[in-house]
Amino acid sequence: MKTVLPLGLYLHIPFCKAKCIYCDFYSLPHAEDRMDAYTDALCAHLTEAAPNAASHTVDTIYFGGGTPSYLGEKRLCKILKTVQKRYHISRDAEITLEANPDSAGDWKALRALRRCGFNRISLGMQSACNEELRAIGRVHTVEQVQQAVEAARRAKIKNVSLDLIYGLPHQTAEHWMENLAAAVALAPEHLSCYGLKVEERTPLYAVRDSAGLPGDEEQADMYLQTVEFLKQYGYVQYEISNFARPGHASRHNLKYWTLGEYAGFGPGAYSDFGGVRYGYIRDLDRYIAGELVLAESEHIPVSEREMEYIMLRLRTTEGMNIREFENRFRRRFDPLGARLEVYAGHGLAQRTEQGWRLTPRGFLVSNQIIGELQELLNREKL
Repeated sequence: MKTVLPLGLYLHIPFCKAKCIYCDFYSLPHAEDRMDAYTDALCAHLTEAAPNAASHTVDTIYFGGGTPSYLGEKRLCKILKTVQKRYHISRDAEITLEANPDSAGDWKALRALRRCGFNRISLGMQSACNEELRAIGRVHTVEQVQQAVEAARRAKIKNVSLDLIYGLPHQTAEHWMENLAAAVALAPEHLSCYGLKVEERTPLYAVRDSAGLPGDEEQADMYLQTVEFLKQYGYVQYEISNFARPGHASRHNLKYWTLGEYAGFGPGAYSDFGGVRYGYIRDLDRYIAGELVLAESEHIPVSEREMEYIMLRLRTTEGMNIREFENRFRRRFDPLGARLEVYAGHGLAQRTEQGWRLTPRGFLVSNQIIGELQELLNREKL
């Protein structure tokens, strides 16, 4: 029987109405005169690369950005139809569209997208407070979030995800929990709750000391409250920042955390495909001109995959599988297990039937734990 190799596709749509003050993603002001050219360039790239995926079945497709919904349903459907024509698509493929609420309130447009094949929508809600939204440069309102969810339901899209950010300027734990409760009241199948990160090269970074940002301890309290609150409402945590009703975890994002293969298209998009990690430069004009210039490309050695396995798997609530680790990397798990026992004694890790996972409190210090485990693994090689 022929082995089916699963593959995820990430399609980067780099257009936005305005740049949020915290955003470090590659995005540009949306301009109608460039959107058709970009759509054609993306379709050409997908067509050119299709033979490389001939032995794979695409089971997830993710339109991210930027704000893909600004491209409009006709262009989005044109791109998706190119994928459907050129690639082997599984019958139950998860096909996600990221959207800003201000551009997702037309239920007829969403119905057209669903009929084309989109079956999941991820809305950038971020807050249930208009003042907070304005403070971070979002262009939508709370009312538009509600309208977008209603439009998605009317269009019969059965898998709706909402993104939220905690730790916003001058935000208290009480305000955050009000935002979270408002999101839950909209009954999404999935919630992503991210702590605000201050990235260099963003407007927020320039004013970080005077922006009224909650401290690390305040953010940690917000996070732990989030985990407990969502559990009460039936949302299962499956990754540090992600929660879903049973059966609705993001299959595409799980590829990143389980070392699955994915191919990215568009300027600034990255791939991990065929044992090679590569990404395209952030240059829209050159991409439209058909110049697929790589920003980087490298074959990933087994030793680095070991490190990635620890880093990515410990972001998930499933955690690390001992048998999988030993079979994949041909080495004993015992040294890592001994260290994880120590973390368990401090309430930061716990044993599972298959291996080890971090607790919610462990997630708060996951970078430190992962770094120590990776250092231990390096020492074992000497």
